[in-house]
Amino acid sequence: MAKWLLATMALSLPALAHADDFRRPTEKMQDRQELRQDRRETQDDHQDLRQVESLLSRYDSARGRNARRDLLQVEQDLRGYVAAELNESHRELAQDQREVRSSTREVRYDGHRSDDRKDRRDDIRDARQESRSLQRTRSISQELNALYGRMDSGSVMRKRMLLADLVQLARSEQSQNREEVREDRRESREDGRRY
Repeated sequence: MAKWLLATMALSLPALAHADDFRRPTEKMQDRQELRQDRRETQDDHQDLRQVESLLSRYDSARGRNARRDLLQVEQDLRGYVAAELNESHRELAQDQREVRSSTREVRYDGHRSDDRKDRRDDIRDARQESRSLQRTRSISQELNALYGRMDSGSVMRKRMLLADLVQLARSEQSQNREEVREDRRESREDGRRY
């Protein structure tokens, strides 16, 4: 029995010495997947910004012409935009939380601990930013819901201010996405050098 155990251990040592090699494809595939996801999110964020800027422009135009029907149409389109943004934020927050769990596992089990800890900090920061963005969008949505259909000057001005807040939020998300792309490219280069 002892000979069998020694033989098994002797045969296992070379495999254990190269165990990190089995991780290479997973790391590289994960890096490529994250970069593809970054490209999709960049396109989505760009479209979101154009859409909300268009809504603001249409709202200002209708407000300047005192065109009640056009204002109501913009409000209807705004409802759709906000609902889509809330759904997107929920999805992105869930993805960010999965990345935090994954990076936590890497910190726990990987030999490249300082780099993995930095990646984990970045993932936690991303999840917190997405959570704040979701909370802000939810707050704007609730306030807008109370104002929809109201055409008094105070309500019209407040809706315009909330639309401007949505534009700023979309710009902020675009900026955060650019930072995420830089981080993922850096991580991909580091993983390429590591392996």
